[in-house]
Amino acid sequence: MNRRLLFIVVAAIALLPMLPVTPAFWITHLNYVGLASLVVLGLVLMTGVSGLTSFGQAAFVGMGAYATAWLTTALDWSPWLALPAALGVTFIAAYALGAITLRLSGHFLSLGTLAWGLSLYYVFGNMAFLGQHDGIAGIQPLEFFGISLADGRNIYYLIWACVLLGLWGTRNLLDSRPGRAIRALRSGQDMAESFGVDTARYKTIVFVYAALLACLSGWLYAHMQRAVSPSPFGLNYGIEYLFMAVVGGASSVWGAVVGAALILTLKDQLQNVLPVIFGSNTNFELIVFGVLMILVLQYARGGVFPILAHGWQRIRGRGHERQRPAPPQAPALAQRPRPEAGAVVLEVDALRKEFGGLVAVNDVSFRLRGGEIMGLIGPNGAGKSTTFNLITGVYKPTSGSVRFMNERLDTLPAREISRLGVGRTFQHVQLLPTMTVLENVALGAHLRRKVGVVAAALHAERAIEAEILHEAAVQLERVGLGDYLYEQAGNLALGQQRILEIARALASDPVLLLLDEPAAGLRYKEKQELAAVLDQLRQEGMSILLVEHDMDFVMSLTDHIVVMDFGTKIAEGTPEEIQVHPAVLEAYLGGIDEDLDIPPGAAAPQQPSAHQGLETPATATGSSA
Repeated sequence: MNRRLLFIVVAAIALLPMLPVTPAFWITHLNYVGLASLVVLGLVLMTGVSGLTSFGQAAFVGMGAYATAWLTTALDWSPWLALPAALGVTFIAAYALGAITLRLSGHFLSLGTLAWGLSLYYVFGNMAFLGQHDGIAGIQPLEFFGISLADGRNIYYLIWACVLLGLWGTRNLLDSRPGRAIRALRSGQDMAESFGVDTARYKTIVFVYAALLACLSGWLYAHMQRAVSPSPFGLNYGIEYLFMAVVGGASSVWGAVVGAALILTLKDQLQNVLPVIFGSNTNFELIVFGVLMILVLQYARGGVFPILAHGWQRIRGRGHERQRPAPPQAPALAQRPRPEAGAVVLEVDALRKEFGGLVAVNDVSFRLRGGEIMGLIGPNGAGKSTTFNLITGVYKPTSGSVRFMNERLDTLPAREISRLGVGRTFQHVQLLPTMTVLENVALGAHLRRKVGVVAAALHAERAIEAEILHEAAVQLERVGLGDYLYEQAGNLALGQQRILEIARALASDPVLLLLDEPAAGLRYKEKQELAAVLDQLRQEGMSILLVEHDMDFVMSLTDHIVVMDFGTKIAEGTPEEIQVHPAVLEAYLGGIDEDLDIPPGAAAPQQPSAHQGLETPATATGSSA
């Protein structure tokens, strides 16, 4: 949000209760909006950003409310001491539930949250020490430096201070190293794992973070109402919170407040208006909410807040993001030592991968040495990309081994392979399209510095973040994308997106770089510039293994070539040797008919060279296996 608009919003929130003309009902209503905003903020992070749909957040609200209610009434604890206790109980419960539930995906995950949400609701209503369905009454009000917060106008400031701090911390978190990993959970998990992101860990972090925000809301609710019962923590409220996130903007931090305000205001007004219109006390608001949901999904899938933000930018005449200056100078990140030239960097030994009865890679062996560029070529479906995925841990081999700098890779997950110094691009571009070009590349440097979630939320990692962003800008400048730092990655042309993937891989500071069709979609001049970059990397001691269909590009750049066909290695050697190798000619051209009848004295038809044949349209297009 723009700073000027943010100042206006904060000032309005602060001044509203001070105005004598402000009705008490408005204050109470805004208190409930603030409490709901805390819960929805967690859902924005979990569902909108990370893609983890939960129907059970109301249960965590109840956990915070019941924990402080019981501790302050049964044990006579101070409410301020009950807060960390409630957060601790919620943390343990959320961590345990997340460890089980987050193993699921898709609609199974949603059903899992539905199950434990209902279970906790019935626990609240059936435990004798929690008052069963009558709940707990007589909860003491909060006091702050001798000021009682029993009055709605007083607790209003505490509620909205918590909301603003939650918004600030969540925004900081999303704009940090952990935040980029969290944003990759929704549509780029395999890619993120290849750059060292422990996606299972970050899912748990998001789950617990959202639960703690809901717990804080429950703690505030209990001391505002001074009584709790199971009804506000049921499944219908869990669905309502999710509805607020969708309407406000499931991927927008401020959408949590907008969604909570819209739904609660509409709900309140409908309860007054609909009985007058229909002359009945029937619950028609559910029908209206259903129609509203359909309209939002049809015409405002990103929610209401992005529409408001876009309108505000148009009013202000804001310029394009890519006109912003590059990140400021910062100390360079530490680099890995390069192996000596000629030392064996990658050793693939009898590598085999079977998918049922299909042998995709058939006992392939080769070695890649330090400071060398090796091409892995072959017709479409030869098994080249499958070999890449075996080397980088995406697939586990059926047999054989892969060694990198004397370390076994075939037993390691993708993120551990990345940690050792292996970077890669993908056959089909895998970017985060709604993130900027700079942020996509910064994700590649994930393992080069460590930042905790708490430090990120408190914005205490600015120096480290500056180093990461500076490194990303350097790599983008290196590959010729320095003018697109703040452009959304999804807006780039396909060729530029492939170059962006290379910059992201370089940001990880790899010793071994695997490039899957890096020149696909590039124009001639862009290919020449890419070749110059790769040649410079070779001179710096980096080892490169590339799959490519453009044979001019491969033959002029590589030191060594391995040729595959139907999953089997059929040839290996220098570019000159490969161009005249009979098996390669057979694979690409189908061979030459030896029984061809040539009239006496006539010149024999000229056989296309292997170099010519390998760049025919039939092999220059399409994708490899």
